[in-house]
Amino acid sequence: MQLPREVIVGNETLSLVSDICKRLGFSESAFVVTGPETQGVAGRRVIDLLHDKGINVDHLIVASSTAWDVRAVEKRIRELKPQVVLGIGGGTKIDVAKLSSARQGFPFISIPTTASHDGIASPVAALKGLKKPYSVMAQSPMAIIADTNVIFQSDYRFTASGCGDVIAKFTAVHDWELAHNVKNEYYGEYAASLALMSARLVMKNADIIKPGVEEGLRVVLEALISCGVAMSIAGSSRPCSGSEHLFSHALDLVAPNKAMHGEQCGVGTIMMAYLYEMNWKGIKGTLQTAGAPTTAEELGVEPESVVEALVRACTIRSDRYTLLEEKRLCHDSAEKLAKVTGVID
Repeated sequence: MQLPREVIVGNETLSLVSDICKRLGFSESAFVVTGPETQGVAGRRVIDLLHDKGINVDHLIVASSTAWDVRAVEKRIRELKPQVVLGIGGGTKIDVAKLSSARQGFPFISIPTTASHDGIASPVAALKGLKKPYSVMAQSPMAIIADTNVIFQSDYRFTASGCGDVIAKFTAVHDWELAHNVKNEYYGEYAASLALMSARLVMKNADIIKPGVEEGLRVVLEALISCGVAMSIAGSSRPCSGSEHLFSHALDLVAPNKAMHGEQCGVGTIMMAYLYEMNWKGIKGTLQTAGAPTTAEELGVEPESVVEALVRACTIRSDRYTLLEEKRLCHDSAEKLAKVTGVID
């Protein structure tokens, strides 16, 4: 079980990066992975802060999260042998840093510049260009430094997407429990409870999750981090990824690059909650209050794409048993589900 040793959330926490590195024993060298935009947002400042404290820093700018990017970062890690790897950016840059450092056996620190999904704190990484459209196990960050002042500079849409990814835990945990009952799959009640607590926290505080409100952003960040810890405890993404994520992955195949991961998971949760006879209207209302999409139109996809994704979702992961295995939606039943929940007209 890998868990973060330091979790720092708040305004101007980026200034603590050198102290945190030294406290964790990384006082000599570090390697920073960041992106073209996030270099200016936070990457350059982190590099300067580490340099000022006498830590030798190298960096690499990556533009995407393909297997090629991971190999390029791994190559630099092998050459430099830094004490620690820091991922600075959104999910893409953090995932590349997370996976490459794990493969090379070096610790990793997560410094998010957005709050769009739970990858900022989880032990799993999502890569593009793979045959399988889902995440692979990597490692948990040794520390997470989430500076609300930095994250406020990103489009609020990212934070709303983060709400969708947290809300998804309502149905993900139900799917995990179902797999335990039907397939005798391992089910961890503590990890499941932690994931559900995060989702309930966002639902309870949806009215303060809005642009420019630091308290609301902290709620989302702390919920995302708790979800990451839940996955670390479970040893898999099970407590945080179920049928709603399979819908999102299927939608990525049907209508790629239309919406964010968390946005799609939120919409998927509305429909999966209906199938589970849960409070799907409350889930939908929470997403609407937080400014997250709840319809195909708001996702920027055609109604037929939603229907096709619902039908294909059960084929995405043969190793992940969810309610979709039992329902086996056909075109007509998928269309009816999307319509009754208001996802399509």
